[in-house]
Amino acid sequence: MNRRFGAHGAGSDAPLVDLRGVTCGYGSEAVLDGVDFSMSPGRFTGVVGPSGSGKTTLLRVITGTVEPAIGSVRRADGLRLAYVPQVETVNWNFPVTVAECVLMARTARRGSRRRAPWPSGDERRAADEMLDRLGIGGLGARHIRELSGGQQQRMFIARALLGEPQLLLMDEPTSGVDVKTRHEIVHLLGELNDEGLSIVVTTHDLNGMAAHLPHLVCLNREVIAAGSPSEVLTPTVLERTYGAPMDVLEHGGMPVVVDHYGFGSRGRSMPLTGESS
Repeated sequence: MNRRFGAHGAGSDAPLVDLRGVTCGYGSEAVLDGVDFSMSPGRFTGVVGPSGSGKTTLLRVITGTVEPAIGSVRRADGLRLAYVPQVETVNWNFPVTVAECVLMARTARRGSRRRAPWPSGDERRAADEMLDRLGIGGLGARHIRELSGGQQQRMFIARALLGEPQLLLMDEPTSGVDVKTRHEIVHLLGELNDEGLSIVVTTHDLNGMAAHLPHLVCLNREVIAAGSPSEVLTPTVLERTYGAPMDVLEHGGMPVVVDHYGFGSRGRSMPLTGESS
C-alpha cells in the first residue's frame, strides 16, 4: 500500500475530534456520563468495555448522529470521516454486489452539488483498485452474502477508504471471525495507520485485538482509564470497567487478561481469547 492519508493541516497536532464532558443517552437513561475523549492525527485507539457501556454511542457522537445532552464536541474543519458498523447490523440479503456496496461511498462529482445516479468509469476503476489493495480484487461481481467474515470486513473498509477519510471508525471489526481473520484485520488496520490514517475501533476482544493496539480507552459510561495496553489492562482498571475481578499475566512482553471465576475456595482463570463482556 502506498497511499498517505492526509492530515487536516500540515504539521498540525490539533485534535481531529475533541469531546468534553459529554453526557447523552436514550430516553431518560444516560449511556455516556461526563466523557472526555480526544483523537489526535495518526493515532490508533481501541475502546473497550462491557456490552451496554456506551462504545457504539461514543462512535455515534463522534460522527454526529447522536447529539450530547451536556458537553461539547469539536471536529476539525473539513474533517473527512468514515464509519464501519457492526456486521451483525447488515442485511446480507440486500440485492447488492461487492462493487456496488463499495461504490455507495461515492461523493458528488467535481463542480456538482449532487451525486450522479450512476458511477462513472473512473469511479468504477477506483472501486476496483481499492478492492485490489485490500486483497479481494476479483470479487466485485459477487453478492455480499457470498463473502467470508474477513472478506466482508475488507469490503466495508474498502467502501470507507473510497472517500479518502482522515478518521476511520469501526464498531467491533473482529466480532464473529476466526483467529486467522482477526489477525489479518488487525494487521491491515495497522498498515493503514502506518500510512497516516487515524483509527478508532471498539472491541470486546481484550487479548486478540486490544492488547495489540498502541492506545486504549476503557469505557463504562465514563472513561475509566486511557493509555497503552500495559497501563490500562490492569486488574484494578479492568474490575472497575467490567465489574468483575480479572487477572493479568504477562506473555512475551504483552498483557494477557484472564477472567477469574471463583468457586468457593477454588478459583479458575480462563484466558479471554475471543469476545468477552
